[in-house]
Amino acid sequence: MGSAGPACNRGRAIPPHRGNRRGARLVTEVRPIVVELLGQLGSSREARQYLEQFSRVNESRFAVVKVGGGVLAEDLDHLVGALAFLHRLGLYPIVMHGAGPQLDRALAEAGIETLKRDGLRVTSEEVMAIARPVIYRENARLVDALERHGVRARGLLHGVFECDFADREKLGLVGEVADVHLEPVRGAVAAGALPVVACLGESRSGQVMNINADIATRELVWAIKPYKIIFLTPTGGLLDESGRIISAISLTNDYEGLMAQSWVHSGMQLKLAQIREMLDPLPPSASVSITSAEKLTRELFTHTGAGTLVRKGEQIEWYEQVPDDRRAELEALLEAAFDRKLRPDWLDGRPVRGLLMAESGRAAALILEGADGVPYLDKIVVTPEARGEGLGAALWQVLRARAPAMYWRARINNPIAGWYFQQAEASHRRGQWVVYTIGIEDFAQMERLVKDAAARDSGWREEAE
Repeated sequence: MGSAGPACNRGRAIPPHRGNRRGARLVTEVRPIVVELLGQLGSSREARQYLEQFSRVNESRFAVVKVGGGVLAEDLDHLVGALAFLHRLGLYPIVMHGAGPQLDRALAEAGIETLKRDGLRVTSEEVMAIARPVIYRENARLVDALERHGVRARGLLHGVFECDFADREKLGLVGEVADVHLEPVRGAVAAGALPVVACLGESRSGQVMNINADIATRELVWAIKPYKIIFLTPTGGLLDESGRIISAISLTNDYEGLMAQSWVHSGMQLKLAQIREMLDPLPPSASVSITSAEKLTRELFTHTGAGTLVRKGEQIEWYEQVPDDRRAELEALLEAAFDRKLRPDWLDGRPVRGLLMAESGRAAALILEGADGVPYLDKIVVTPEARGEGLGAALWQVLRARAPAMYWRARINNPIAGWYFQQAEASHRRGQWVVYTIGIEDFAQMERLVKDAAARDSGWREEAE
């Protein structure tokens, strides 16, 4: 058993931008930086794979990174370090920032009450008189910090968002985005500078308006259609009922269930609803990564990521047997992933318990009847195109729900052995194999499962792998 990528693979495939000016420069200049990256992450294969993906994307479409005001206040050093690192790699994330906590504090100091309606800050002229300098100051703080790190940055305070009044009587000077002008963003990137966009807009007549940072980010994402969408927060992800970070959420499969949970508070419900609305018009492979500034690099350059990956998602379908109309698709998926050929009779006599397969055909897990009736995971595969999307994580979650106890094997030199060790409760070396188990407590039974796994037929034309 093995995989073309770990089950928690997390990047949406976008065709290469043929006019990309970074390509040749990356090849010649990036090696020392990659070495530094590998020292941080410990995986050359993953880092190089993601760097190749990112380098094929149009410069202004690499990523939109939404930075909360709390991150600017509490974690500026990590944020600037991560953005500077990406800039050295020749990558230009578009930074969209808020300043909510800073504005709350400034209003309190001025004796002005903070009012919100429908989750939006009521912005009177009195509030705007304080909000503008606060937002200007936070934008300048980030730009200055980047430039102190040797990174060219350009603050974009105006000229990106053209607005109408959302509801002047109810909300005051709050803007509803009517159009997004990308020329300032593209101009910054063309000049080699990171665009740092403030959440302010203007009407056609020049009236400055306040825009909710999450809404501004949504509109920017819809206009740019970036390869990566990242939200940086102090918590580093969405938290479950025990305060632990949820690694992956598929809106297709998990949204309704999550929204019904008593521990999902109103703020988390709003965030999930906003992300769902943002992803709705985008391709099925679209996703949002919620992580911390400190772990931004790990989120971008590793399969496992470091936060919550919220995917638009697709259905993971369950079959009691390998259906005739999907057998050829499954075999092509396995052979392409492993670069090997299956024997024509590989499925004959295999006691299939079930097949999990993504509706797109980009991920699958074949489960067999195992020793003592325990499910045996025979094959699991995620295509290279799906790596970075979280499709594998969704597959693994469905698999675990169907098989609370199971076992599988992988070669000792399997490139995702580290991930298998993280998922398994026990592992056992048997010659060239490592056998992994979950949900097995009886040692005698465990030994039977290990012996069974090590002796199983792989199904490949050549047994030597």
